[in-house]
Amino acid sequence: MTRPVYALVTVFLLLAGTASADVVRIEVDARHDVADGRAYGLAGPYEALSGMVHFEVDPANPANRVVTDIDLAPRNDRGMVEFRSNFYLLKPADAARGNGTVLYEVSNRGGKGMLGYFNNAAGSRAPRTAAEMGDGFLLENGFSLLWLGWQFDVPVREGQMRLHTPVATDDGSTITGLVRSEVVVNERTFDRSLADRSHIAYEVADPDDPANVMTVRDGAGQPRRVVPRDQWRFARREANGEIVDDPTRVYLEGGFEPHKLYDIVYVAKDPALVGLGPAAVRDMVSRMKYGESPELGLSAGSIDHAIAWGVSQSGRFLRTFLYHGYNRDERDRRAFDGIMSHVAGGGRGSFNHRFAQPSRDGHPFLNKLYPSDIFPFTDVAQHDPETDMQDGLLSAIQPGHMPKVFYTNSSYEYWGRAASLIHTTIDGSADAPLMDNVRIYSFAGGQHGPGRFPPRRTSGQQPSNPNDYSWFLRPLLLAMNGWVADDAALPPASVYPRIADGDLVAWDAVGFPELPGVGQPAEPHLAYRAVYGPEFRTRGIVTEQPPEVLSAFPALVPAVDADGNETGGLMMPEVAVPLATYTGWNLFREGAGPTDVLSSMQGSYVPFPLTAEDRERRGDSRRSIEERYGSRAAYLGLVTEAALALVDQGYLLAGDLAPILSQAARHWDYLMEEDTGDEQQ
Repeated sequence: MTRPVYALVTVFLLLAGTASADVVRIEVDARHDVADGRAYGLAGPYEALSGMVHFEVDPANPANRVVTDIDLAPRNDRGMVEFRSNFYLLKPADAARGNGTVLYEVSNRGGKGMLGYFNNAAGSRAPRTAAEMGDGFLLENGFSLLWLGWQFDVPVREGQMRLHTPVATDDGSTITGLVRSEVVVNERTFDRSLADRSHIAYEVADPDDPANVMTVRDGAGQPRRVVPRDQWRFARREANGEIVDDPTRVYLEGGFEPHKLYDIVYVAKDPALVGLGPAAVRDMVSRMKYGESPELGLSAGSIDHAIAWGVSQSGRFLRTFLYHGYNRDERDRRAFDGIMSHVAGGGRGSFNHRFAQPSRDGHPFLNKLYPSDIFPFTDVAQHDPETDMQDGLLSAIQPGHMPKVFYTNSSYEYWGRAASLIHTTIDGSADAPLMDNVRIYSFAGGQHGPGRFPPRRTSGQQPSNPNDYSWFLRPLLLAMNGWVADDAALPPASVYPRIADGDLVAWDAVGFPELPGVGQPAEPHLAYRAVYGPEFRTRGIVTEQPPEVLSAFPALVPAVDADGNETGGLMMPEVAVPLATYTGWNLFREGAGPTDVLSSMQGSYVPFPLTAEDRERRGDSRRSIEERYGSRAAYLGLVTEAALALVDQGYLLAGDLAPILSQAARHWDYLMEEDTGDEQQ
């Protein structure tokens, strides 16, 4: 099939000139020394800059034709479309001392997270202190770190990265269309925002429109029942009990019931040009690479390469960015040289269609059937016989615009984000080939976010998985940086569960062992052939809400051994030499959700029995820690061997061995100091 272009290209526009404007002005509102002027390796002292970037794009330029509703955007007196974004930049005070690479983080819902992933730092919306730089890894290696707003509807908070984008109109007249809001609560609640989480909602156009409908389901696969119209309204309940009309909230008489799935389909107005967010990212990165920005202290040639990093929502953003062709800028140049899409699974997202809600994703229980997990999934083109579509995520990108790509996923993404679809055939019967510019790394026994120690029970029946696989990301980033600078500097080989090796199996054939007090894996999150209307793939217009569902794509998950630990993928030393069973799934505990459904983004931690007596007493089939290792020294010796092997293979850094081995010792001591096994069951 032809790659979707979400705008009508007329003969006039094809013949028109293709002037370029992109970044027109950078306003620096604040400039600070980082860490009181501390020097970071050869890069020296860093500075933090923040402010606003002003853009304008030519709607006739071929690179901008992908933006949904670009022809319906307001124009200035030069015929350009204007918008702006907040930015935050950490860079060497003397840019010439840096490594020449800008690392751009696609902000997850407006935040800043890469210092946590790469520097072991605490989160901050305005990082500039020594503590907020963590161990300084990114700075010691000379990266310039950029954040730029791409999402228009993020919560209003100080320091959030935001896209300020225009609204599409029909020659000045208001545009309306269908929006679906989902409401799921854990305790009875009377009113909720029409937006996801604490985001900004599209306003209802007419509260009395007969197209406004509320339905309720008992579960994701259960039928919808219409809630009578006289039982709900677009309103909020004040603290004094008064019901006040509100075009961005919905009120239900008697309240929303816990763990029911409510859909409110309503006619909304004023669609934002959501697709200008990826254009802003493209153009700012191109300015830094190919131009000069004296406002930022960047001369021409200060930045040679650009790498994008995105996690979860922002990892899906990067897959969408590539699919829609945003890596080609207005001057036909490559924006990003490298893409690192982390824990995106098989997903894309609502980042470039009319009335898109970028925060909506997809989980085993909530935010179901939004256009996240949709065909195509693999980079190479595949044919789906059920829909007769043929497409690939990267198949339409020209060689000059093609970046190097890393896809990294934890075990959770196979259970909760349909990750197997990125590297299997469409029928799930065989492994699919990878392109030469692509690597895939899966982190065995991991949950969506790297685990923290000691483990704690949150929304799941078991304690959350404490496997901190973030140590793998540091050498992979350095490998990516080397690869984009030199095609011959190949990164480590892909490591992920494969059908041919027996490490990737149907979800109902996992054979997880019977463990006392541990429920069996439930059905994973499924990706569906969903129909959003005839103009969704050609013009980005959704006309069917909720979508028509045809069938599900096959979901494959990692195979496990007799302990319940996975047999494929990259294993942190503590997973390769385990003291527990680590899974990428965890069933909801009572009160947090349906107890037979996977808890969103959580994995499980189930310690082994300490001794043979403990094993027999508990009826646990797994060998005890004592039987496996005998002593603390023997255990730590095996962990060290596993860690050194990963260093030799390029998956860990030698300089990171000390904290990794220290954590393994802490883990042993934690289990020996108190028999947490019975308590955690």
